[in-house]
Amino acid sequence: MKILYGVQATGNGHITRARTMAPVLAAADIEVDYLFSGRRREELFSMDPFGDFRCLPGLTFAIKAGRIQYLKTAMNNSITGFIRDVRTLDLSPYDLVLTDFEPVTAWSARLQKKPSIAIGHQYAFFHDIPKAKNNPLASAIIRYFAPAETQIGLHWDHFDSPILPPMIERPRFAPTLEKGCVLIYLPFEDTNEVINFLKPFSDYRFWVYCATDEPKEIGSITLKPFSRETFQQDLACCEGVISNSGFELASEALQYGKKILVKPLKGQMEQWSNAAALTRLGIGMQMNDFDPAIVASWMKLSSPKPLLYPDVAATLTNWIQTGRTDSVDTLSRLLWADLSPRFDPDADLLASAE
Repeated sequence: MKILYGVQATGNGHITRARTMAPVLAAADIEVDYLFSGRRREELFSMDPFGDFRCLPGLTFAIKAGRIQYLKTAMNNSITGFIRDVRTLDLSPYDLVLTDFEPVTAWSARLQKKPSIAIGHQYAFFHDIPKAKNNPLASAIIRYFAPAETQIGLHWDHFDSPILPPMIERPRFAPTLEKGCVLIYLPFEDTNEVINFLKPFSDYRFWVYCATDEPKEIGSITLKPFSRETFQQDLACCEGVISNSGFELASEALQYGKKILVKPLKGQMEQWSNAAALTRLGIGMQMNDFDPAIVASWMKLSSPKPLLYPDVAATLTNWIQTGRTDSVDTLSRLLWADLSPRFDPDADLLASAE
C-alpha cells in the first residue's frame, strides 16, 4: 500500500500528530510520501521522520499579536495557485490519501476520486462538542477547508459521538515536577508583550519558546528556540503550561499531568471552543487577555494526575491495513474503553476563570 499524507503546517499540532503516525506506518511496511502546506520549508523543524517530504503554499492564516487578520489572510493566499496545485498534484501512484486538515491533498483526492481519510481535531467539530464564538464563516472553513470521504475527529472526550481520543506520542521522558517552573508557548503573540507580562512574577521561572536563535536570560525568564527535543524535556518537568488553546499541546500536557492555562486566539473559533471544552471538562483554565489575577490564581493550583491515552496511531494504522471494515463508531468505543481514568465534567479544581 502506498499513501500520500497531507499535513497542515500552519501550526505545530498537525505536524506533531504526523510525527506520531510516521513510525507506526513505517513499521507496518506502508509506503508513505508526506506533503506539508501552509508554512515555508525553512520555517519547519525536527522533520527527520518525514524523509524527502514535499512543501506547497496551500492555504494559511495571517496572525498578529494573538489575533487572526482576515483581510491579510485573504491577501496572502493565492487562490489561483492553490487551484493549480490541486489540479496538478498527481495521485495516480497512491492507493489512499490521508489528510490532517491539509487542503491540497484533500481537494485533489476529491477531484481525482481517490479514496481519502481525514484525521484531525477539526473533524470533531462535525459533532455535538463544546463550541464557542461559532459563526457561519468559521463553520464553513471547518467543513470545506480539507474534506475527505471518511472524516475522523479527535478530542479530549467523545461527547457521546464517534470521536477518537487524542493521537500523541507516548511520554518521551519520565514526568517530574520542578516547582515554580512554567512552560510558555504563545507563538502567535508578540514576544515582547509576553515578556513584559511575565516580569512581575519574579518568584517563578518561565521557559518561553519563541522565534529566537539561541537561549536568552531576562530575569526569571528564559527565551528558548523552537526544538522538539528540549520542548519535550521541559514539558516533562515543568509545573504547568501557559499557551494558546491549540489541541495537541494541551493533550500532551494532560498526558504528563501538567496544569493548563490557555489564551485562545481572537477570531479563531476552534481555539475558543477548545478553551470551552477544557473548562467544561474541568481540566484547564482560560484567560481571554493577559490577566495577572488569573495567572496568580492558576499558579496556586495543584497538578492533575497524568493521563495515558490509548495508542490511537496503532489502531488507525491497523484499521487502514485491514481494509477499514470497522466503523469509526466501533473504533471510538474500543479506544475510549481503554482510557482510565475518565474526566469528571463536574470537577471544579480547574474551573473557568473569567
